Amino acid sequence: MRLLLVSVAMALLVGGCEYAKPIYPDKPPGESRTVRRDLSKPYERDTIFGPGGMDLFGGGEDNRQDGTVGIGVNSFLWRASLDTIAFMPLASADPFGGVIITDWYTPGEAPSERFKVNVYILAKALRADGIEVSVFKQRRGEEVPDWTDAPLDEEIATKLEDAILTRARQLRMASLREQ
Repeated sequence: MRLLLVSVAMALLVGGCEYAKPIYPDKPPGESRTVRRDLSKPYERDTIFGPGGMDLFGGGEDNRQDGTVGIGVNSFLWRASLDTIAFMPLASADPFGGVIITDWYTPGEAPSERFKVNVYILAKALRADGIEVSVFKQRRGEEVPDWTDAPLDEEIATKLEDAILTRARQLRMASLREQ
């Protein structure tokens, strides 16, 4: 019963706020207060973080040189990674953390094998040590119908890293020509 009374009182209190009129001491009673702004200027409001607010996503300043516009990692490495592994289905892609995880991919010429790739972008700069690729391989045999982990040459991950870095350099050169 007590909860019902409190609920009704709160509903009446909140409902009554509709009829409340603001009081502006610098205006005579009966006149409304209108605030107009110059529409020819962009609207910027003051915040506790200073003029322009807090820049969470890197869009407030021109970061085209280092390639970090709007994402948390180097955009050239990010785009190059997606371009290089485009033939594989994506399971997850996090542009702020710099992690790309593919789903298992089975090539048409080897239906008893499947591959998975994880790409980690570790730097905001376009550097050779700014990317790490992990490749996983599984195999299914005639006597074992389940997928089991199979050994993989470590050179495959290195070749993928090199392909990503080459593509990232191409993307960066193309963006410099556009400027």
